[in-house]
Amino acid sequence: MTARVEDLLRELAPQVLGALVRRHRQFDLCEDSVQEALLAAAQQWPTDGVPDNPHGWLVTVANRRLIDAVRSESASRAREERLALLEPPPADTPDTDDTLTLLALCCHPALSPPSQIALTLRAVGGLTTAEIAAAFLVPEATMAQRISRAKKTLRDKGFDTPGDVHQVLYLIFNEGYTASAGADLARADLSAEAIRLTRLLHRLRPEDDEVTGLLALMLLTDARRPARTDAAGELVPLADQDRTRWDRTQIAEGTALVAEALGHGPLGAYQLQAAIAAVHAEAGSAEDTDWRQIVGLYELLDRIAPSPVVTLNHAVALAELRGPDAGLALLRDLDLPGHRLHAVRAHLHERAGRPAEARADYVTAAALTRSLPERRYLERRAAALAAG
Repeated sequence: MTARVEDLLRELAPQVLGALVRRHRQFDLCEDSVQEALLAAAQQWPTDGVPDNPHGWLVTVANRRLIDAVRSESASRAREERLALLEPPPADTPDTDDTLTLLALCCHPALSPPSQIALTLRAVGGLTTAEIAAAFLVPEATMAQRISRAKKTLRDKGFDTPGDVHQVLYLIFNEGYTASAGADLARADLSAEAIRLTRLLHRLRPEDDEVTGLLALMLLTDARRPARTDAAGELVPLADQDRTRWDRTQIAEGTALVAEALGHGPLGAYQLQAAIAAVHAEAGSAEDTDWRQIVGLYELLDRIAPSPVVTLNHAVALAELRGPDAGLALLRDLDLPGHRLHAVRAHLHERAGRPAEARADYVTAAALTRSLPERRYLERRAAALAAG
């Protein structure tokens, strides 16, 4: 298969699946039929040429496969009634993009966040079940069950409730940028897929400032990835990173998108987070960072979309502006599961000259994280404090 055909099929796959699911509302049958249509195209198009309307060709072939599949099942009255509804699409199938329909379906609020992520990567991203399982460090059979249960939930709950697409894409990105478990700090394939899907969403919703902000946030954050680990793969904190290794092309695109997103309408959480990331990106060093502006943006973000994570990051910025005790005071009543609260408190206690408290928090944080690079970093900090 030529690279051109392969790229075209990857682009069209979620559009065609979205069209069939919107029409027939049978996720499993539609997905199987689309896969057969894609296989047929991969075999025919390189030799016969790409049709004038490749989208319509795929929809028509997939719809025929779907009808054949239903006909081959039990001839019960229920199956026959279903078959009666599966009329072939008109020959002039419109070249419309149903990717957004499919994205919203995969992010249905009845699904758990892990299921939303898995189904989005499978149906919209085109990743295999084995690839998704490997990314999240679970057996392939476990991931297959998760995806199967998600499809069943959609069948039971209906198809008409839109989900929070922004949040699911951001969750995928975050898992790629800082893996929750395993030997690697990051999984570049997941963050790249999240950026690809968000670019697609931005193309479909160019007027949505929160989508623009989300894409900017991803690009500005991902730009730091080359500097986040040293030659041995060990974690390098933001303050110590070699900023000449940051991706300036991504930073330029991200800052332009921030300016675009902040140019109209009410502010949203992703726009503000992207603005914070842009301030970091524009600083030549940690010392040159405009912490006053960042603190102001976090105060605004805390009013618009308060969350424990916002408070945690706000505390870090406040500590840079007004000293570590100001940050610790903001964290006093914070309840946040996992290791990050302990890690931030450890850092602030260390800066405040309280090594015993810092070491205790570093040890606790190291015990709670499942990321090996993060654990090694936290253990090194605790050991350094123990050594005096």
